[in-house]
Amino acid sequence: MISAQSIVNQAILTLTEESEAVMALTKRIGESFVESVTSIAESPGRVVVTGIGKSADIGRKIVSTFNSTGTPALFMHAADAIHGDLGTITSEDIILCLSKSGDSPEIKVLVPLIKGFGNKLIGMVGNTNSFLALHADLVLDTTVEREACPNNLAPTSSTAAQLAMGDALAVALLKYRGFSVGDFAKYHPGGALGKKLYLRVADLAAANPKPVVTSSSTAQEVIIEISSRRLGATAVIDDGVLKGIVTDGDLRRMLQKHPSFLGLVAADLLSANPKTISSSELVVDALDIMRKNNITQLLVVDDGEYKGVIHLHDILKEGII
Repeated sequence: MISAQSIVNQAILTLTEESEAVMALTKRIGESFVESVTSIAESPGRVVVTGIGKSADIGRKIVSTFNSTGTPALFMHAADAIHGDLGTITSEDIILCLSKSGDSPEIKVLVPLIKGFGNKLIGMVGNTNSFLALHADLVLDTTVEREACPNNLAPTSSTAAQLAMGDALAVALLKYRGFSVGDFAKYHPGGALGKKLYLRVADLAAANPKPVVTSSSTAQEVIIEISSRRLGATAVIDDGVLKGIVTDGDLRRMLQKHPSFLGLVAADLLSANPKTISSSELVVDALDIMRKNNITQLLVVDDGEYKGVIHLHDILKEGII
């Protein structure tokens, strides 16, 4: 049995070697990478990603990243391709083939078939003298000096390099197309990520009551309004004009100064110039304001008109945090 320190050392060594393999790619980003990006971006077809073994696994992830960032893509396993799946390729598609060696039997069979179709072939390969590299139209060099595996056998550094190069392609394409946050939201409508991109303050505030008092409301009336509405605060409004906010915290601080609330009114309790947010803003923006100001609710105000309250609990319920 090895020691705990040996386990830690091996983990650190693995991460170090893989990070060095990824950083080495920065010296290989040149004309071939630029042409790969422009060819994919300007093609009316899709990116058909193919590979075998661990390269196939990385290829599937690259396809997922492409699709989620606006580049239509599909995965075609290299072994299945030569047994009928080549029919998925259209004349406008660009082929991205992943292979560490570039010389596997399946690749040697597949590449001439793709070239025969006339599709542009991009080879992401770890051997620039390989069959794939020599026959590809464009080459993305993901060569690594050695695997992070102590035996230099298990694909580790090489797959990390492929994955990073795939991400570099996807993000460069995203930038090339001007893919926006709004575009991203269209492809990620579900889960917490989707909610961060599309859920608006109005969507949550509309379900809440609108606690409100006037500047002349008694302290007792303020307390009842806050307690009954269960949002920990109330807006103070006079003739449609927002004067401030009274929160649970304001009440506690005032109690420290005054033994009794008798004779006090909302004007004595309120905090002027409260933090507000428009109903059209994203909920994540409301959360950011709350975090920066260490508060748990915001008044929702549109063009000076009080619309309601959004509370931290609303955001928690949506699972955004």
